[in-house]
Amino acid sequence: MRSSSVTHTVKTCGIRRVLLPVFLSTMRELHFKDCFWNGDITGTGGYDSIIQHLNDGKKTCKEIEDFMKARASIEEKYAKELLGLSKKMCGCNEMNTLKRSLDVFKLQTEHVSSSHLQLAQTMKDEAKKLEDFRERQKETRKKVEQQMDVLHKQRATQFKKTTESKKTYEQKCRDKEEAEQNMNRNASTSSAKQQAKLFARTHQAKLNAEVADRLYMQNVAMLGKIREDWQKEHVKACEVFEKQEVERINTLRNMVWTHLNQLSQQCVTSDELYEEVRRSLEQCDIQEDIEHFVNLRRTGDKPPAPILYENFYGSQRVPAAPSATQMAPSITRRPLPNPTNTGGDLIPSTVLDPDQGYSVVQY
Repeated sequence: MRSSSVTHTVKTCGIRRVLLPVFLSTMRELHFKDCFWNGDITGTGGYDSIIQHLNDGKKTCKEIEDFMKARASIEEKYAKELLGLSKKMCGCNEMNTLKRSLDVFKLQTEHVSSSHLQLAQTMKDEAKKLEDFRERQKETRKKVEQQMDVLHKQRATQFKKTTESKKTYEQKCRDKEEAEQNMNRNASTSSAKQQAKLFARTHQAKLNAEVADRLYMQNVAMLGKIREDWQKEHVKACEVFEKQEVERINTLRNMVWTHLNQLSQQCVTSDELYEEVRRSLEQCDIQEDIEHFVNLRRTGDKPPAPILYENFYGSQRVPAAPSATQMAPSITRRPLPNPTNTGGDLIPSTVLDPDQGYSVVQY
């Protein structure tokens, strides 16, 4: 009997609380060498049960190995696609603080890709370790199983010989008893010659029984030796198999635990890289980017003048007042004609018509 203590940890409202240890009593430890015997001397049920369990364990190792390889392939594919994504154009036309933040975003995405690629390689290495472990156990088991198979065959062969020699021995003993009884029954009625034959027959039956007895005893002794050797090797094989099982369970448990730690570390690493992007985004100043763009690309601070409506006909009836630069040159009036001019020639004069806005030449 042995005692062990278990400490319970309870998490309440985000606070871990450690309870007092609870002492548990358990039965004595069970081992392969104590629990896998058979009542039949030629039976291999217990041994076969162990071998079947080890084969199932080997299958589990192969399944976890394949799982690791497949997960590594997924991580590698994701890393490559993420790397390709980080190389694509993203905010190349931006400027100032937002451009710097987007550049950091692309750079850290590339770093995340590299970390996933490293994780994929780590998973491949773990899968290779599990494969090597499985092969080492396979070689060790192979040697033990071969030796046990030889002993099982020897034990079965010797048991068969012992059984046959026992049958022969029992038959010879019955023949001997029958010969003795026959000689005793005919001792008073048979002739001397017949008695001599009965005596010789009885003596031969006795010799045959003694030979069969010795052979039977030898076979039993030989079977006992083989049985003793087999028992010793069976115990050793059980110890080897149990040790392998302990190593297998421990290896698989630690490997899965390590695998989860690697995934958790990948999350931490990715978050640290993403934090760099967040810090860069904190430095992104919206007003500064607006002012940077305005100062770099500004075109003017006054809008264009409005466009007025101009009526085609209204421009003839109500002429617009000419500007100073568009004023017509002044008209110099010619002097009136001299009334003394009697030559008969008419001298034209220019008179302005105020109603029409244009001049009239009179004669």
